[in-house]
Amino acid sequence: MRKIKILWTDDEIDLLKPHIMFLEDKGYEISTSTNGGDTIEMVRTTDFDLVLLDENMPGMSGLETLTKIKAINNNIPVIMITKNEEEDIMDAAIGSKISDYLIKPVNPKQILLAIKKNIDTQRLISKETTSAYQADFGKISMEISSASTYEEWTEIYKKLVYWELELGNSIDRSLEEVLKMQKQDANNGFSKFVQRNYVSWFDKTNQDKPLLSPNLVGQKVMPSLKKDEKVFFIVIDNLRYDQWCLISKELSDLYKVEDESLYYSILPSATQYARNAIFSGLMPLEISKMLPQYWVDEDEEEKKNNFEAELLDKQLSRLGFKNKFVYHKILQQKAGKKLVENYKSLLNNDFIALVYNFVDMLSHARTDVDMIRELAGDESSFRSLTLSWFKHSELYNLLELLAEEDIKVIITTDHGTINVLNPIKVVGDKNSSVNLRYKQGRNLNYNPKHVFEITNPASIHLPSINVSTSYIFALNNDFMAYPKNYNYYVNYYKNTFQHGGISMEEMIIPVATLTPKR
Repeated sequence: MRKIKILWTDDEIDLLKPHIMFLEDKGYEISTSTNGGDTIEMVRTTDFDLVLLDENMPGMSGLETLTKIKAINNNIPVIMITKNEEEDIMDAAIGSKISDYLIKPVNPKQILLAIKKNIDTQRLISKETTSAYQADFGKISMEISSASTYEEWTEIYKKLVYWELELGNSIDRSLEEVLKMQKQDANNGFSKFVQRNYVSWFDKTNQDKPLLSPNLVGQKVMPSLKKDEKVFFIVIDNLRYDQWCLISKELSDLYKVEDESLYYSILPSATQYARNAIFSGLMPLEISKMLPQYWVDEDEEEKKNNFEAELLDKQLSRLGFKNKFVYHKILQQKAGKKLVENYKSLLNNDFIALVYNFVDMLSHARTDVDMIRELAGDESSFRSLTLSWFKHSELYNLLELLAEEDIKVIITTDHGTINVLNPIKVVGDKNSSVNLRYKQGRNLNYNPKHVFEITNPASIHLPSINVSTSYIFALNNDFMAYPKNYNYYVNYYKNTFQHGGISMEEMIIPVATLTPKR
């Protein structure tokens, strides 16, 4: 293992020999310098891991030396050591991007702690993270094997996402494959749980069921509206819980979390069904019967979510909300920018509903665009790409502006997405739906052991195009492929992000209520 190289610059370096010997005994390789000029040259010719820099030296000062060091290598950590406790000196040093500063006299242990904090922190955190997951692995495995309620599966998913994010930030990536296998094991168990219990969630006498898409507005939005609170309701299409965890950190300086929970998307966990259910407050079968003018069947060419504003209007009326509301769907940056520019006009309404489609477009682009597939090659990079979009998006700009207002913000999604890896063969006719994670049709041929089959769609409140219509849903990370051009189809869609089926990522999704800190 390569020794960590440290350059210590002090015009009285001979007096620091005991400190240097202490650090060398701890395994560090120490080089020394007595002036800024020599230090600059040494940094230019040697790859140091850290510089200890005296602030008060004859000739070139510590601050001048620091500026030149950063011009050569902006990433090298510099710890400034000074006798001067004047605030302006410290401010200047911090403004010049020092990593830390110490006040003389210093003892060897102070120096060691500062070095560990600035060099070894990531390694030590990685070591602790790895050990902690190893300790938690057995406990999570037991919970997966015994889980029998939706609350237990929700907690398991939260734990797995937590470790996914922690290990993703770790230097030691050796346990990522173990976690991936444990997550797959959990999805196997979750799929069986959903198959056993999903139909019963529509029994009105059943109290042991999760919050589902049609009840989201009634349970999460209406309590605030009934208190005459102004509410922004923001639906980010296709947003997973792990992606939300990263986004919520970006909002932590602007908002406090009043409530954060996970609810369940209905099946199919796809926009046509889940988001229409959110805005209507109805299951798809009820929409098709009660509001047929707003429901578009799978076999029709018309867009499936063109009537969300109308469906929301009907739901709010049923729930007794008679105040002003407005709905906008943001599909392009230009529309998002225009919304931000005119956001004050939105505040004339008591309820503002917004849909942002970018994450869904990103997942589709990852399938179809080679460059995006390269940029988002795995789960971690897909999360990073989502976070990068959010940080530079018009949505973030809007949320910054709203943080200055007395407004409650509720952020959620309609469904998540899963990275599909395993093809299963399904045969259907030309009228069968084309989604990779679910199929609707009357002449579907498949292995019933590989899917969740619903031969009576009314039992889960889904519409039927004809009397023999059935639905099938893919499980875990499977995706459905037709035998025709099978190899091409599989190679094209394998390792892409899809939705519509049964997995924790698609069905267990976030909803958070935020209030401005200011």
